[in-house]
Amino acid sequence: MTEAYIYDAIRTPRGKGRKDGSLHEVTSVRLSAGVLNALKERNNLDGHAVEDVIWGNVTQVGEQGGCLARTAVLASNLDQSIPGLAINRFCASGMEAVNLAANQVKGGAGQAYIAGGVEMMGRVAMGSDGAAIAVDPSVAMVTYFVPQGISADIIATEYGFSRDDADGLAVESQRRAKAAWDAGHFDKSVVTVKDQNGLKILDRDEYMRPQTDMQSLGSLNPSFQMMGEHMPGFDKIALMKYPHLERINHIHHAGNSSGIVDGSAGVLIGNKEFGEQYGLKPRARIRATAKIGTDPTIMLTGPVPVTEKILADHGMAISDIDLFEVNEAFASVVLRFMQAFDVDPSVVNVNGGSIAMGHPLGATGAIIIGTLLDELERQDKEVGLATLCIASGMGAATIIERL
Repeated sequence: MTEAYIYDAIRTPRGKGRKDGSLHEVTSVRLSAGVLNALKERNNLDGHAVEDVIWGNVTQVGEQGGCLARTAVLASNLDQSIPGLAINRFCASGMEAVNLAANQVKGGAGQAYIAGGVEMMGRVAMGSDGAAIAVDPSVAMVTYFVPQGISADIIATEYGFSRDDADGLAVESQRRAKAAWDAGHFDKSVVTVKDQNGLKILDRDEYMRPQTDMQSLGSLNPSFQMMGEHMPGFDKIALMKYPHLERINHIHHAGNSSGIVDGSAGVLIGNKEFGEQYGLKPRARIRATAKIGTDPTIMLTGPVPVTEKILADHGMAISDIDLFEVNEAFASVVLRFMQAFDVDPSVVNVNGGSIAMGHPLGATGAIIIGTLLDELERQDKEVGLATLCIASGMGAATIIERL
């Protein structure tokens, strides 16, 4: 089978997903087109160089609807001969785009792809596209549906994580993100977002709160306790599913959960012949990909079984992995991953994560693959694994090998 290589990986800075966020004036199409143009220019590509653009996007409604991927191609400097595919695997959409592109290349369906994703959470509100699992009683009842925040608190309760555990991880995420930015670890991959006059809009992640400490987080009330214990009472649903739990321990809040932000990311993937044609040196080989379904109520434990699956399918052990990127959707997700595999925290999310810098849903999977590659190169390490939890109970993972 043909090998699939990563030739380049870039992202935009992440802007606060609010009306006063720096990227609020930028549409999803425009931000995506900017990433496509940057990949084309950085790698001196012809406009028709890739087979397809596969773009993750979770809330596919309004300006993010109508096959945003194809619209982004038409708004970019790529040729109109390149089609576009918009996909949605919730929080893993950007990763699934990369994995799908890699497997297309491995299968011989074209020499190269651009894959990634976008989410403008300040312009298109999360959940505004609706979801049958949440609003259709015939589905919600049989799946014991609860919101993700409740699921994160179920993980904390089931696996014994305290409020201090979660807050400690959040403080460390903020510290690492600031240190990474100060040391220039993101300089290679973050592309400045500019307006139509070429003036800078944003060149740095703006959601970060490096002054965060345990005391400031300790003053925050749990975000999901009210909806769990009172109206509409989701804790009762959770306890019906998990009757061995006495109660749900609500430990998550805005400070130890992922931030709502705007952002986009793209990865250039191709075979050996593509690189030779454009004089490009491959940076990494996409060694393995995997996805899995999990319990839809606790919902966010997917990184554990999908990691077990990807390792087993490819004859690997957890000790074969040098660095990990585990999306910080909620603190308990990462805490559970490290607990399950007895992984040293020093090799997990070494540059901080979504708690510090934000989680632009459709882009995050591609972002963490790029961050992982940059860090493998910086530390002169070989193999890295990126993984995310996914709404409705799924998990996705990618293993890359630096070249």
